[in-house]
Amino acid sequence: MLLESYLQDTWAAPTTTEASAADVHDAVTGELVCRVSSTGLDLVAAFDHARRAGGQALRVLTFHQRADLLDAVAAAVRARREELYALSTRAGATLADARHDVDGGIRVLRDYATRTRTELPDAPHLLEGPAERLARGEDFLGVHLVTPSPGLMLQVNAFNFPVWAPLEKLAQALLAGLPSVIKPATPTAYLTEHLVRIVTDAGVLPPGSLQLVVGSVRPALDLLQEQDILSFTGSAATAQTLRTHPNLVARSVRFNAEADSVNAIVLAPDVTPGTPLFEAFVREVVTEMTVKAGQKCTAIRRVLVPREHEAAALDAVASELAGVTIGNPAAEGVRMGAVVSLAQRDDVRRAVRRIAESGRLVHGDPDKVRVVDADPQRGAFLDTLLISADPDAAAPHEVEPFGPAATVLAYRDTAHAMELVARGRGSLAASLVGDDLAWTTAFVREAAPWHGRLHLMDSANMTQTTGHGSPLPALRHGGPGRAGGGSEMAGTRGVLDLMQRTALQASPRLLDTLRTK
Repeated sequence: MLLESYLQDTWAAPTTTEASAADVHDAVTGELVCRVSSTGLDLVAAFDHARRAGGQALRVLTFHQRADLLDAVAAAVRARREELYALSTRAGATLADARHDVDGGIRVLRDYATRTRTELPDAPHLLEGPAERLARGEDFLGVHLVTPSPGLMLQVNAFNFPVWAPLEKLAQALLAGLPSVIKPATPTAYLTEHLVRIVTDAGVLPPGSLQLVVGSVRPALDLLQEQDILSFTGSAATAQTLRTHPNLVARSVRFNAEADSVNAIVLAPDVTPGTPLFEAFVREVVTEMTVKAGQKCTAIRRVLVPREHEAAALDAVASELAGVTIGNPAAEGVRMGAVVSLAQRDDVRRAVRRIAESGRLVHGDPDKVRVVDADPQRGAFLDTLLISADPDAAAPHEVEPFGPAATVLAYRDTAHAMELVARGRGSLAASLVGDDLAWTTAFVREAAPWHGRLHLMDSANMTQTTGHGSPLPALRHGGPGRAGGGSEMAGTRGVLDLMQRTALQASPRLLDTLRTK
């Protein structure tokens, strides 16, 4: 079955034959799910439709009216979310994984709608802050005007969050007055395609404000213009290629990248084995290794522990991992399903072997796994893989096994731990676990420049934390360096970042008119 794209408010099939399209297989059974291609699709007309119809329709709406659109999309998806849960099993996701993806996307939409009505005016634009007096008198003032750009957002999404990622980007784009063209990753394109069908069936968005391209959008990069935004989530290597695309460079197209990173969790020296906080630390590591089979850009890859607690940490994490049941996500009792594809399974195996060259495997076997209600050869299953490695080796800080794998690194002292964290060259998130406020404060000052988000867990908040790997709408999601240097969400600040900020020098009466119109 060839997946269709949604362009110019209608579903369109590619002109390629099924034999020449990319095959997408069930992660659990290996069966063919669909074939994907964008051959013959009129992307020129689609982009023109987005800017002409979608953009114009969105820009005349106020922030509050755009927030109403988010609520309508959230209601439509929620009403049919069971369909997305069921389809997610084909990508190897358990019900808990699917809820993380689907319900997370719904929550982002609703959070943004509520936040917008509270923090932004019921107007199509925003005048930021108080006016600055620019002359001796009172009749020449300066402010910043924030307006929607007459362009579009091209979303290029990763395979691991086929529902949350497009909805999260759509939320900000709609509020900013930008139509979206969604390009899903091929391995889970069928899930994003079904999501878009749910939204378009509901008929809640203006024409041209949402389109979907299934398959390659490489030719579309030449179609992007000065007012457009390319919002990318995926590998650091692909981000580097996109960043230097000649058309993006020539036209100064805004490029936002959220890339993979070797995120860390650091156990402070004051946390001793057997304490409740140590146990919470262990649970955090195991959760990040097993939720979505470790296929999260925010997942913990490096586990930094004091040298004196290394053995205890390895034993505790390995013991917890031994109780994780792996298999068909639809089977009762299964806690972790498959990775998204056999190719992804092989990538993880290669990464784990490279890291293990500087240490040893403590738990799991990259080549063997016991599974429930599934064939371990046909399905893309992996064991949970815990590695102990030389902290000063290069591989643990450079290689990311994008699956259920993590590496324990023993640090000598606090300075060594700070150095090791920075060797990730920029990450989306890091966790610090400890009760010593002086230690945590000093570590935060050193670690903050290398991270988009720091999750600080102590005995006071360990029962309330939303977790290391959960980006939240109110907070920035992105990171420096290897993590792409981009930023998503961040509340209404993130919405305004997608808009044009223009300095105005004018009289008070004109500024007052802009504030009320």
